[in-house]
Formats: sequence, structure tokens, C-alpha cells
Amino acid sequence: MASKIVSAIVFVFNLIAFGLAVAAEQRRSTAKVVQDTEVQYNYCVYDSDRATGYGVGAFLFSVASQFLIMLVSRCFCCGKPLKPGGSRALALVLFIFSWIFFLIAEICLLAGSVENAYHTKYRTMFMDNPPDCQTLRKGVFAAGASFVFFNAIVSQFYYFFYSSAADASLSPY
Repeated sequence: MASKIVSAIVFVFNLIAFGLAVAAEQRRSTAKVVQDTEVQYNYCVYDSDRATGYGVGAFLFSVASQFLIMLVSRCFCCGKPLKPGGSRALALVLFIFSWIFFLIAEICLLAGSVENAYHTKYRTMFMDNPPDCQTLRKGVFAAGASFVFFNAIVSQFYYFFYSSAADASLSPY
């Protein structure tokens, strides 16, 4: 039987990761062109860098959730063999999809955080012409949030079917 405590902890971690990813999307950096006081050049001024912190937080909570599920289920391939049947087959398919969704979510969250930080902290453009104030593309953190959501659902089902297959392999019949 799947542990309700583990399922609850994983759910909370994924919920926090999803919330942070949505917050990161809403607080992406914006930029405006500003002219210096001597009117010699224009440069970009970026607003706060909160989205980077939210994105990194979402990344870490998603990693913690995936790590906990894999630790408890022994990453599907370690530990005692599971009884052949529908639960094991579904657990295997869900295990694969869980990792695919997890990797996509992590790539989106990490890439979004790095790009957002790059544009806010490390890039100021000095030019005679108005600079192109680049910002993070809209939707990167939203994509990460959606894949965190997909991973949350799939990993919960994976854990349930894995536990069912593990319990079936322990029964003497």
C-alpha cells in the first residue's frame, strides 16, 4: 500500500514548485531604455530579479519531490523484483513519463532562471542607437509550471502502481 505521508509530502512539494513557477512567470524581468544624464548614450534598465529566485525555488522543490519518490520506490529498478502484471507494467510506463516530464520541467525552470538572471544582473548595453533590451521570453516559466503539474500527477500514479505491484510481490499467493 502506498504511504499516504509520502504522497502528501510529494504533493506539497509539487504544489509549492508549481506555485513558484507560476510566480516566476508573472514576475519576469522587464526592461526600459534610459538615456544617460549627459545624453551621450542609451542603456537598458531592468527591474527586480525576483523571478530568478522563484524559478530556482521551483527547481529545487521539484527535484526534492522527484528524489523522494525515487528514493521510496528504489528508482523502480533496485530492490526486490515486482510481481508481473498490470500494476508493474503501468508503473514502468508512468516511471518513464515521470522522468520525461521531470526533465522537461527542470530544463524550463533552470533555463528560465539563468536567462532571467543574465538579463537583469549581467547585461547592460551601451550604444549610440537605442539598445534592444532583451528579456526572458514569455512562457518559459509557464511551461516549467505545466510540466511540474504533469509530473506531479504522473509521479503520484507511478507511486501508487509501484506500491500495488510491490505489495502483490510480497503476498504468498
